Amino acid sequence: MNLLRALGAVSSMTFVSRVLGFVRDLLIARLFGAGAATDAFFVAFKLPNLLRRIFAEGAFSQAFVPILADYRNRRGEGDTRLLVDHVAGTLAVALVVVTALGIVAAPAIVWLSAPGFSDQPEKFALTVDLLRITFPYILFISLTALGAGILNMYSRFSVPAFAPALLNLSFIAFALWFAPYFDPPVEALAWAVFVGGLLQLAFLLPFLRRLRMLPRPRWGIRDEGVRRVLRQMGPAVFGVSVGQVSLLINTIFASFLVSGSVSWLYYADRLMEFPTGLLGVALGTILLPSLSRSHADRTADEYSRLLDWGLRIMLMLAAPAAVALAVLSMPLVATLFHHGAFGAHDVAMTRAALIAYSVGLVGLIAVKVLAPGFYARQDVRTPVKIALVTLMVTQVMNLVFIQPLAHAGLALAIGLGACLNAVLLLRGLRRIDAYRPQPGWGLFALRILAALALMAGALWWASGPQDQWLAWQGLERALRLAGVCVVGAVVYFAALAAFGFRLKDFSRRVTG
Repeated sequence: MNLLRALGAVSSMTFVSRVLGFVRDLLIARLFGAGAATDAFFVAFKLPNLLRRIFAEGAFSQAFVPILADYRNRRGEGDTRLLVDHVAGTLAVALVVVTALGIVAAPAIVWLSAPGFSDQPEKFALTVDLLRITFPYILFISLTALGAGILNMYSRFSVPAFAPALLNLSFIAFALWFAPYFDPPVEALAWAVFVGGLLQLAFLLPFLRRLRMLPRPRWGIRDEGVRRVLRQMGPAVFGVSVGQVSLLINTIFASFLVSGSVSWLYYADRLMEFPTGLLGVALGTILLPSLSRSHADRTADEYSRLLDWGLRIMLMLAAPAAVALAVLSMPLVATLFHHGAFGAHDVAMTRAALIAYSVGLVGLIAVKVLAPGFYARQDVRTPVKIALVTLMVTQVMNLVFIQPLAHAGLALAIGLGACLNAVLLLRGLRRIDAYRPQPGWGLFALRILAALALMAGALWWASGPQDQWLAWQGLERALRLAGVCVVGAVVYFAALAAFGFRLKDFSRRVTG
Protein backbone atom coordinates (compact mmCIF):
# COMPACT_ATOMS: atom_id res chain seq x y z
CA MET A 1 0.00 0.00 0.00
CA ASN A 2 1.25 3.47 -0.91
CA LEU A 3 0.68 5.75 2.09
CA LEU A 4 0.73 8.93 -0.01
CA ARG A 5 -1.92 7.52 -2.32
CA ALA A 6 -4.00 6.38 0.67
CA LEU A 7 -3.67 9.86 2.18
CA GLY A 8 -4.91 11.35 -1.09
CA ALA A 9 -7.91 9.00 -1.16
CA VAL A 10 -8.92 9.71 2.43
CA SER A 11 -8.35 13.45 2.02
CA SER A 12 -10.45 13.57 -1.17
CA MET A 13 -13.38 11.85 0.55
CA THR A 14 -12.96 14.11 3.56
CA PHE A 15 -12.87 17.10 1.20
CA VAL A 16 -16.29 16.16 -0.16
CA SER A 17 -17.64 15.95 3.38
CA ARG A 18 -16.07 19.26 4.42
CA VAL A 19 -17.40 21.09 1.36
CA LEU A 20 -20.87 19.80 2.15
CA GLY A 21 -20.24 20.90 5.73
CA PHE A 22 -19.56 24.44 4.58
CA VAL A 23 -22.73 24.37 2.49
CA ARG A 24 -24.64 23.29 5.58
CA ASP A 25 -23.08 26.06 7.70
CA LEU A 26 -23.77 28.64 5.00
CA LEU A 27 -27.43 27.60 5.02
CA ILE A 28 -27.62 27.65 8.82
CA ALA A 29 -25.99 31.09 8.93
CA ARG A 30 -28.28 32.41 6.19
CA LEU A 31 -31.52 30.96 7.57
CA PHE A 32 -30.91 31.19 11.32
CA GLY A 33 -28.14 33.79 11.76
CA ALA A 34 -26.30 33.94 15.10
CA GLY A 35 -28.51 34.39 18.15
CA ALA A 36 -30.38 32.66 20.94
CA ALA A 37 -31.83 29.85 18.79
CA THR A 38 -28.49 28.94 17.17
CA ASP A 39 -26.71 29.20 20.52
CA ALA A 40 -29.22 26.66 21.88
CA PHE A 41 -28.69 24.28 18.97
CA PHE A 42 -24.91 24.51 18.98
CA VAL A 43 -24.81 23.73 22.69
CA ALA A 44 -27.22 20.82 22.15
CA PHE A 45 -25.03 19.53 19.33
CA LYS A 46 -21.77 20.20 21.18
CA LEU A 47 -21.85 17.07 23.37
CA PRO A 48 -22.85 14.57 20.63
CA ASN A 49 -20.34 16.21 18.30
CA LEU A 50 -17.69 15.99 21.00
CA LEU A 51 -18.39 12.27 21.33
CA ARG A 52 -18.18 11.96 17.54
CA ARG A 53 -14.72 13.48 17.55
CA ILE A 54 -13.59 11.36 20.47
CA PHE A 55 -14.92 8.07 19.06
CA ALA A 56 -14.70 8.50 15.29
CA GLU A 57 -11.42 10.39 15.28
CA GLY A 58 -9.90 9.54 18.63
CA ALA A 59 -10.10 7.31 21.63
CA PHE A 60 -12.10 4.36 20.34
CA SER A 61 -9.97 3.96 17.22
CA GLN A 62 -6.76 4.46 19.17
CA ALA A 63 -7.77 1.73 21.62
CA PHE A 64 -9.47 -0.71 19.24
CA VAL A 65 -7.34 -0.68 16.07
CA PRO A 66 -3.98 -1.70 17.68
CA ILE A 67 -5.65 -4.64 19.44
CA LEU A 68 -7.52 -5.58 16.25
CA ALA A 69 -4.16 -5.49 14.39
CA ASP A 70 -2.60 -7.72 17.03
CA TYR A 71 -5.43 -10.26 16.71
CA ARG A 72 -5.28 -10.20 12.92
CA ASN A 73 -1.48 -10.63 12.79
CA ARG A 74 -1.12 -13.22 15.54
CA ARG A 75 -4.42 -15.05 16.04
CA GLY A 76 -6.04 -15.29 12.61
CA GLU A 77 -9.38 -14.34 11.10
CA GLY A 78 -11.54 -16.53 13.36
CA ASP A 79 -10.42 -14.94 16.61
CA THR A 80 -10.52 -11.51 14.96
CA ARG A 81 -14.18 -11.95 14.00
CA LEU A 82 -15.00 -13.15 17.51
CA LEU A 83 -13.34 -10.06 18.97
CA VAL A 84 -15.37 -7.84 16.66
CA ASP A 85 -18.61 -9.58 17.70
CA HIS A 86 -17.86 -9.23 21.41
CA VAL A 87 -16.78 -5.58 21.15
CA ALA A 88 -19.89 -4.74 19.10
CA GLY A 89 -22.28 -6.38 21.56
CA THR A 90 -20.68 -4.91 24.67
CA LEU A 91 -20.40 -1.46 23.13
CA ALA A 92 -24.02 -1.48 21.94
CA VAL A 93 -25.39 -2.32 25.40
CA ALA A 94 -23.27 0.37 27.05
CA LEU A 95 -24.31 2.96 24.48
CA VAL A 96 -28.03 2.25 24.86
CA VAL A 97 -27.69 2.82 28.61
CA VAL A 98 -25.67 6.02 28.14
CA THR A 99 -28.15 7.34 25.58
CA ALA A 100 -31.13 6.69 27.85
CA LEU A 101 -29.39 8.38 30.78
CA GLY A 102 -28.43 11.34 28.60
CA ILE A 103 -32.01 11.91 27.48
CA VAL A 104 -33.32 11.75 31.06
CA ALA A 105 -30.54 13.96 32.44
CA ALA A 106 -30.66 16.53 29.62
CA PRO A 107 -31.50 19.51 31.93
CA ALA A 108 -28.51 18.77 34.16
CA ILE A 109 -26.22 18.34 31.14
CA VAL A 110 -27.29 21.70 29.72
CA TRP A 111 -26.80 23.38 33.08
CA LEU A 112 -23.29 21.95 33.30
CA SER A 113 -22.28 22.69 29.68
CA ALA A 114 -23.87 26.16 29.41
CA PRO A 115 -24.68 27.45 32.92
CA GLY A 116 -25.11 30.98 31.59
CA PHE A 117 -28.32 29.85 29.87
CA SER A 118 -30.02 29.24 33.24
CA ASP A 119 -30.76 32.97 33.51
CA GLN A 120 -32.80 32.74 30.28
CA PRO A 121 -35.57 30.14 30.87
CA GLU A 122 -36.80 29.97 27.25
CA LYS A 123 -33.29 29.51 25.86
CA PHE A 124 -32.51 26.90 28.50
CA ALA A 125 -35.71 24.93 27.81
CA LEU A 126 -35.09 25.01 24.05
CA THR A 127 -31.55 23.70 24.54
CA VAL A 128 -32.86 20.82 26.68
CA ASP A 129 -35.44 19.84 24.03
CA LEU A 130 -32.84 19.93 21.25
CA LEU A 131 -30.33 17.89 23.28
CA ARG A 132 -32.88 15.12 23.82
CA ILE A 133 -33.30 14.83 20.06
CA THR A 134 -29.58 14.90 19.25
CA PHE A 135 -28.36 12.61 22.05
CA PRO A 136 -29.03 9.28 20.23
CA TYR A 137 -26.42 10.43 17.70
CA ILE A 138 -23.86 9.17 20.23
CA LEU A 139 -25.22 5.63 19.83
CA PHE A 140 -25.18 5.73 16.03
CA ILE A 141 -21.80 7.39 15.59
CA SER A 142 -20.03 5.17 18.13
CA LEU A 143 -21.18 2.03 16.31
CA THR A 144 -20.15 3.72 13.07
CA ALA A 145 -16.68 4.23 14.58
CA LEU A 146 -16.48 0.51 15.28
CA GLY A 147 -17.21 -0.26 11.64
CA ALA A 148 -14.78 2.42 10.48
CA GLY A 149 -11.99 0.94 12.63
CA ILE A 150 -12.50 -2.47 11.04
CA LEU A 151 -12.51 -1.06 7.50
CA ASN A 152 -9.40 1.03 8.17
CA MET A 153 -7.57 -2.01 9.52
CA TYR A 154 -8.22 -3.70 6.18
CA SER A 155 -7.04 -0.56 4.31
CA ARG A 156 -10.56 0.37 3.15
CA PHE A 157 -10.02 4.01 4.08
CA SER A 158 -12.26 5.81 1.58
CA VAL A 159 -15.59 4.39 2.77
CA PRO A 160 -15.36 5.61 6.41
CA ALA A 161 -13.91 8.92 5.17
CA PHE A 162 -17.00 9.54 3.03
CA ALA A 163 -19.57 8.56 5.67
CA PRO A 164 -19.61 11.98 7.45
CA ALA A 165 -20.87 13.53 4.21
CA LEU A 166 -24.21 11.86 4.93
CA LEU A 167 -24.62 13.91 8.11
CA ASN A 168 -24.05 17.11 6.15
CA LEU A 169 -26.51 16.02 3.46
CA SER A 170 -29.06 15.43 6.22
CA PHE A 171 -28.44 18.95 7.58
CA ILE A 172 -28.86 20.48 4.13
CA ALA A 173 -32.11 18.62 3.46
CA PHE A 174 -33.69 19.47 6.82
CA ALA A 175 -32.60 23.13 6.66
CA LEU A 176 -33.90 23.65 3.13
CA TRP A 177 -37.10 21.65 3.10
CA PHE A 178 -38.23 20.66 6.58
CA ALA A 179 -37.45 23.66 8.81
CA PRO A 180 -40.79 25.44 8.07
CA TYR A 181 -42.67 22.43 9.44
CA PHE A 182 -41.06 22.65 12.88
CA ASP A 183 -41.86 25.02 15.73
CA PRO A 184 -39.38 26.44 16.43
CA PRO A 185 -37.68 25.95 13.03
CA VAL A 186 -34.29 25.29 14.63
CA GLU A 187 -35.65 21.93 15.83
CA ALA A 188 -35.22 20.70 12.26
CA LEU A 189 -31.44 20.87 12.73
CA ALA A 190 -31.65 18.57 15.76
CA TRP A 191 -33.58 15.96 13.78
CA ALA A 192 -31.00 16.29 11.01
CA VAL A 193 -28.37 15.13 13.52
CA PHE A 194 -30.48 12.10 14.48
CA VAL A 195 -31.16 11.03 10.88
CA GLY A 196 -27.60 11.77 9.76
CA GLY A 197 -26.14 9.48 12.43
CA LEU A 198 -28.44 6.64 11.41
CA LEU A 199 -27.51 7.06 7.75
CA GLN A 200 -23.77 6.88 8.48
CA LEU A 201 -24.15 3.61 10.36
CA ALA A 202 -26.32 2.05 7.64
CA PHE A 203 -23.84 3.13 4.93
CA LEU A 204 -20.95 1.06 6.34
CA LEU A 205 -22.84 -2.21 6.80
CA PRO A 206 -22.66 -3.52 3.18
CA PHE A 207 -18.89 -2.92 3.06
CA LEU A 208 -18.38 -4.77 6.32
CA ARG A 209 -20.42 -7.66 4.95
CA ARG A 210 -18.14 -7.89 1.89
CA LEU A 211 -15.14 -8.25 4.21
CA ARG A 212 -17.01 -10.92 6.19
CA MET A 213 -16.57 -8.64 9.19
CA LEU A 214 -20.16 -7.54 9.73
CA PRO A 215 -20.54 -7.75 13.53
CA ARG A 216 -22.89 -10.27 15.05
CA PRO A 217 -23.20 -8.55 18.43
CA ARG A 218 -22.58 -10.73 21.48
CA TRP A 219 -22.22 -9.73 25.10
CA GLY A 220 -18.54 -10.16 25.82
CA ILE A 221 -17.49 -8.27 28.92
CA ARG A 222 -15.46 -11.32 30.01
CA ASP A 223 -13.62 -11.57 26.69
CA GLU A 224 -9.88 -10.89 27.01
CA GLY A 225 -9.82 -8.63 23.94
CA VAL A 226 -12.81 -6.59 25.09
CA ARG A 227 -11.17 -6.01 28.45
CA ARG A 228 -7.98 -4.89 26.72
CA VAL A 229 -9.97 -2.42 24.62
CA LEU A 230 -11.73 -1.08 27.71
CA ARG A 231 -8.47 -0.70 29.64
CA GLN A 232 -6.95 1.22 26.75
CA MET A 233 -10.05 3.27 26.03
CA GLY A 234 -10.63 4.85 29.42
CA PRO A 235 -7.38 6.84 29.53
CA ALA A 236 -7.38 7.27 25.73
CA VAL A 237 -10.66 9.20 25.90
CA PHE A 238 -8.87 11.91 27.82
CA GLY A 239 -5.52 11.55 26.13
CA VAL A 240 -6.63 12.22 22.54
CA SER A 241 -9.58 14.53 23.16
CA VAL A 242 -8.10 17.24 25.34
CA GLY A 243 -8.70 19.81 22.62
CA GLN A 244 -12.36 18.84 22.41
CA VAL A 245 -12.74 18.91 26.19
CA SER A 246 -11.25 22.40 26.10
CA LEU A 247 -13.81 23.39 23.46
CA LEU A 248 -16.59 22.15 25.75
CA ILE A 249 -15.20 24.15 28.66
CA ASN A 250 -14.95 27.14 26.33
CA THR A 251 -18.68 26.86 25.75
CA ILE A 252 -19.17 27.31 29.49
CA PHE A 253 -17.04 30.47 29.45
CA ALA A 254 -18.70 31.73 26.24
CA SER A 255 -22.20 31.24 27.68
CA PHE A 256 -21.46 34.12 30.09
CA LEU A 257 -20.36 36.47 27.26
CA VAL A 258 -22.61 38.47 24.92
CA SER A 259 -25.24 36.59 22.93
CA GLY A 260 -23.74 35.15 19.77
CA SER A 261 -20.36 34.27 21.32
CA VAL A 262 -21.06 30.52 21.21
CA SER A 263 -22.04 30.81 17.54
CA TRP A 264 -18.97 32.88 16.57
CA LEU A 265 -16.69 30.29 18.14
CA TYR A 266 -18.63 27.51 16.39
CA TYR A 267 -18.29 29.04 12.93
CA ALA A 268 -14.57 29.72 13.43
CA ASP A 269 -14.08 26.16 14.68
CA ARG A 270 -15.85 24.84 11.59
CA LEU A 271 -13.30 26.60 9.39
CA MET A 272 -10.51 25.08 11.48
CA GLU A 273 -12.07 21.64 11.06
CA PHE A 274 -11.52 21.77 7.31
CA PRO A 275 -7.71 21.43 7.35
CA THR A 276 -7.78 19.43 10.60
CA GLY A 277 -10.03 16.80 9.02
CA LEU A 278 -8.52 16.98 5.56
CA LEU A 279 -4.99 16.43 6.83
CA GLY A 280 -4.86 15.62 10.55
CA VAL A 281 -7.64 13.05 10.73
CA ALA A 282 -6.57 11.56 7.39
CA LEU A 283 -2.96 11.18 8.53
CA GLY A 284 -3.98 9.67 11.85
CA THR A 285 -6.36 7.27 10.08
CA ILE A 286 -3.77 5.82 7.72
CA LEU A 287 -0.83 5.89 10.15
CA LEU A 288 -2.45 4.07 13.08
CA PRO A 289 -2.92 0.68 11.36
CA SER A 290 0.60 0.80 9.85
CA LEU A 291 2.17 1.82 13.17
CA SER A 292 0.21 -0.92 14.95
CA ARG A 293 1.46 -3.53 12.48
CA SER A 294 5.06 -2.29 12.83
CA HIS A 295 4.85 -2.51 16.59
CA ALA A 296 3.29 -5.99 16.44
CA ASP A 297 6.09 -7.09 14.06
CA ARG A 298 8.70 -5.42 16.32
CA THR A 299 10.21 -3.34 13.48
CA ALA A 300 11.36 -0.26 15.43
CA ASP A 301 13.16 1.40 12.51
CA GLU A 302 10.09 1.21 10.29
CA TYR A 303 7.99 2.57 13.16
CA SER A 304 10.25 5.61 13.50
CA ARG A 305 10.38 6.23 9.75
CA LEU A 306 6.57 6.17 9.57
CA LEU A 307 6.33 8.85 12.25
CA ASP A 308 8.98 10.94 10.50
CA TRP A 309 7.09 10.69 7.21
CA GLY A 310 3.86 11.76 8.92
CA LEU A 311 5.48 14.76 10.61
CA ARG A 312 7.08 16.01 7.39
CA ILE A 313 3.84 15.72 5.44
CA MET A 314 2.04 17.40 8.33
CA LEU A 315 4.38 20.39 8.44
CA MET A 316 4.50 20.80 4.68
CA LEU A 317 0.69 21.00 4.40
CA ALA A 318 -0.52 22.23 7.81
CA ALA A 319 1.75 25.29 8.03
CA PRO A 320 0.45 26.91 4.80
CA ALA A 321 -3.12 26.13 5.89
CA ALA A 322 -2.54 27.98 9.18
CA VAL A 323 -1.02 31.00 7.43
CA ALA A 324 -3.84 31.07 4.88
CA LEU A 325 -6.54 30.94 7.58
CA ALA A 326 -4.99 33.94 9.33
CA VAL A 327 -4.27 36.06 6.24
CA LEU A 328 -7.58 35.23 4.53
CA SER A 329 -9.74 35.29 7.68
CA MET A 330 -11.93 38.15 6.42
CA PRO A 331 -12.41 36.78 2.87
CA LEU A 332 -13.18 33.31 4.19
CA VAL A 333 -15.72 34.33 6.82
CA ALA A 334 -17.38 36.91 4.56
CA THR A 335 -17.65 34.54 1.61
CA LEU A 336 -18.99 31.60 3.56
CA PHE A 337 -21.23 33.20 6.15
CA HIS A 338 -22.03 36.86 5.31
CA HIS A 339 -25.54 36.19 4.03
CA GLY A 340 -29.03 36.87 5.31
CA ALA A 341 -29.14 37.16 9.11
CA PHE A 342 -25.34 36.85 9.47
CA GLY A 343 -24.28 40.53 9.55
CA ALA A 344 -21.01 42.46 9.37
CA HIS A 345 -20.62 42.39 13.15
CA ASP A 346 -20.90 38.59 13.12
CA VAL A 347 -18.22 38.48 10.40
CA ALA A 348 -15.83 40.61 12.48
CA MET A 349 -16.36 38.56 15.63
CA THR A 350 -15.95 35.22 13.80
CA ARG A 351 -12.85 36.54 12.06
CA ALA A 352 -11.24 37.40 15.40
CA ALA A 353 -11.86 33.87 16.68
CA LEU A 354 -10.50 32.33 13.46
CA ILE A 355 -7.23 34.28 13.63
CA ALA A 356 -6.79 33.15 17.23
CA TYR A 357 -7.56 29.52 16.39
CA SER A 358 -5.10 29.54 13.46
CA VAL A 359 -2.19 30.02 15.88
CA GLY A 360 -2.66 26.43 17.00
CA LEU A 361 -3.53 24.67 13.72
CA VAL A 362 -0.11 23.05 13.28
CA GLY A 363 -0.27 21.84 16.89
CA LEU A 364 -3.78 20.43 16.44
CA ILE A 365 -2.75 18.45 13.36
CA ALA A 366 0.58 17.37 14.87
CA VAL A 367 -1.32 15.79 17.78
CA LYS A 368 -3.22 13.65 15.25
CA VAL A 369 0.14 12.29 14.04
CA LEU A 370 1.93 11.98 17.38
CA ALA A 371 -0.85 10.48 19.51
CA PRO A 372 -1.04 7.30 17.36
CA GLY A 373 2.68 6.93 18.03
CA PHE A 374 1.79 6.11 21.65
CA TYR A 375 -1.48 4.25 21.16
CA ALA A 376 -0.08 1.93 18.50
CA ARG A 377 2.33 0.82 21.26
CA GLN A 378 -0.66 0.49 23.63
CA ASP A 379 0.91 3.15 25.85
CA VAL A 380 -1.91 5.12 27.45
CA ARG A 381 -0.22 6.57 30.52
CA THR A 382 2.09 9.06 28.82
CA PRO A 383 -0.56 10.80 26.66
CA VAL A 384 -2.88 11.04 29.67
CA LYS A 385 -0.25 12.79 31.75
CA ILE A 386 0.45 15.18 28.88
CA ALA A 387 -3.28 15.79 28.37
CA LEU A 388 -3.76 16.65 32.05
CA VAL A 389 -0.95 19.21 31.91
CA THR A 390 -2.29 20.66 28.66
CA LEU A 391 -5.85 20.96 29.96
CA MET A 392 -4.76 22.74 33.15
CA VAL A 393 -2.52 25.18 31.25
CA THR A 394 -5.31 25.87 28.73
CA GLN A 395 -7.76 26.82 31.48
CA VAL A 396 -5.21 29.19 33.01
CA MET A 397 -4.82 30.81 29.59
CA ASN A 398 -8.62 31.05 29.31
CA LEU A 399 -8.72 33.12 32.49
CA VAL A 400 -5.85 35.30 31.29
CA PHE A 401 -7.13 35.94 27.75
CA ILE A 402 -10.92 36.16 28.22
CA GLN A 403 -10.88 39.63 29.78
CA PRO A 404 -8.94 41.50 27.06
CA LEU A 405 -9.97 39.35 24.05
CA ALA A 406 -13.43 37.98 25.02
CA HIS A 407 -14.38 34.96 22.85
CA ALA A 408 -11.21 35.30 20.74
CA GLY A 409 -9.18 34.78 23.92
CA LEU A 410 -10.87 31.42 24.42
CA ALA A 411 -9.90 30.43 20.87
CA LEU A 412 -6.31 31.54 21.41
CA ALA A 413 -6.04 29.42 24.56
CA ILE A 414 -7.22 26.35 22.63
CA GLY A 415 -4.63 26.97 19.90
CA LEU A 416 -1.71 27.50 22.26
CA GLY A 417 -2.78 24.48 24.32
CA ALA A 418 -2.69 22.30 21.19
CA CYS A 419 0.86 23.44 20.45
CA LEU A 420 1.91 22.58 24.01
CA ASN A 421 0.26 19.17 23.69
CA ALA A 422 2.15 18.44 20.46
CA VAL A 423 5.51 19.52 21.88
CA LEU A 424 5.10 17.33 24.95
CA LEU A 425 4.01 14.33 22.86
CA LEU A 426 7.02 14.75 20.59
CA ARG A 427 9.37 14.99 23.56
CA GLY A 428 7.80 11.84 25.02
CA LEU A 429 8.34 9.83 21.84
CA ARG A 430 11.95 11.00 21.65
CA ARG A 431 12.54 10.11 25.30
CA ILE A 432 11.50 6.47 24.82
CA ASP A 433 13.41 6.32 21.52
CA ALA A 434 10.26 5.44 19.57
CA TYR A 435 10.95 8.32 17.19
CA ARG A 436 14.37 9.16 15.79
CA PRO A 437 14.27 12.10 13.34
CA GLN A 438 15.65 11.30 9.91
CA PRO A 439 18.52 13.48 8.60
CA GLY A 440 17.80 16.82 6.93
CA TRP A 441 15.12 18.32 9.20
CA GLY A 442 16.88 21.68 9.55
CA LEU A 443 17.10 22.37 5.82
CA PHE A 444 13.58 20.98 5.33
CA ALA A 445 12.12 23.45 7.87
CA LEU A 446 14.03 26.42 6.42
CA ARG A 447 12.68 25.70 2.94
CA ILE A 448 9.15 25.46 4.32
CA LEU A 449 9.53 28.81 6.13
CA ALA A 450 10.82 30.53 2.98
CA ALA A 451 7.92 29.18 0.91
CA LEU A 452 5.46 30.28 3.62
CA ALA A 453 6.81 33.84 3.57
CA LEU A 454 6.37 34.04 -0.20
CA MET A 455 2.86 32.59 0.02
CA ALA A 456 1.77 34.96 2.80
CA GLY A 457 2.91 37.97 0.78
CA ALA A 458 1.08 36.72 -2.31
CA LEU A 459 -2.15 36.12 -0.37
CA TRP A 460 -2.04 39.54 1.27
CA TRP A 461 -1.47 41.26 -2.08
CA ALA A 462 -4.11 39.22 -3.94
CA SER A 463 -6.85 39.64 -1.29
CA GLY A 464 -6.74 43.45 -1.43
CA PRO A 465 -8.59 45.79 0.99
CA GLN A 466 -10.43 43.76 3.59
CA ASP A 467 -13.60 45.90 3.78
CA GLN A 468 -14.35 45.24 0.11
CA TRP A 469 -15.21 41.66 0.91
CA LEU A 470 -18.27 42.84 2.82
CA ALA A 471 -19.45 44.99 -0.09
CA TRP A 472 -19.19 42.38 -2.84
CA GLN A 473 -22.06 40.01 -3.56
CA GLY A 474 -21.92 36.30 -2.79
CA LEU A 475 -20.89 35.00 -6.23
CA GLU A 476 -18.28 37.71 -6.70
CA ARG A 477 -16.80 36.96 -3.28
CA ALA A 478 -16.65 33.23 -4.06
CA LEU A 479 -14.92 33.74 -7.41
CA ARG A 480 -12.42 36.20 -5.98
CA LEU A 481 -11.67 33.92 -3.02
CA ALA A 482 -11.09 30.99 -5.36
CA GLY A 483 -8.68 33.12 -7.39
CA VAL A 484 -6.78 34.25 -4.30
CA CYS A 485 -6.47 30.65 -3.07
CA VAL A 486 -5.14 29.54 -6.44
CA VAL A 487 -2.53 32.31 -6.35
CA GLY A 488 -1.40 31.29 -2.87
CA ALA A 489 -1.24 27.57 -3.73
CA VAL A 490 0.71 28.19 -6.94
CA VAL A 491 3.23 30.44 -5.20
CA TYR A 492 3.73 28.01 -2.30
CA PHE A 493 4.16 24.82 -4.31
CA ALA A 494 6.21 26.56 -6.99
CA ALA A 495 8.55 27.78 -4.25
CA LEU A 496 8.82 24.26 -2.84
CA ALA A 497 9.62 22.92 -6.30
CA ALA A 498 12.27 25.60 -6.76
CA PHE A 499 13.78 24.59 -3.41
CA GLY A 500 14.10 20.98 -4.58
CA PHE A 501 10.92 19.33 -3.23
CA ARG A 502 9.62 16.48 -5.41
CA LEU A 503 6.40 14.49 -4.93
CA LYS A 504 8.20 11.15 -5.32
CA ASP A 505 10.33 11.98 -2.28
CA PHE A 506 7.23 11.68 -0.08
CA SER A 507 5.94 8.42 -1.51
CA ARG A 508 6.08 5.58 1.01
CA ARG A 509 4.98 1.97 0.66
CA VAL A 510 3.95 -0.34 3.53
CA THR A 511 2.41 -3.76 3.75
CA GLY A 512 -1.36 -3.55 4.17
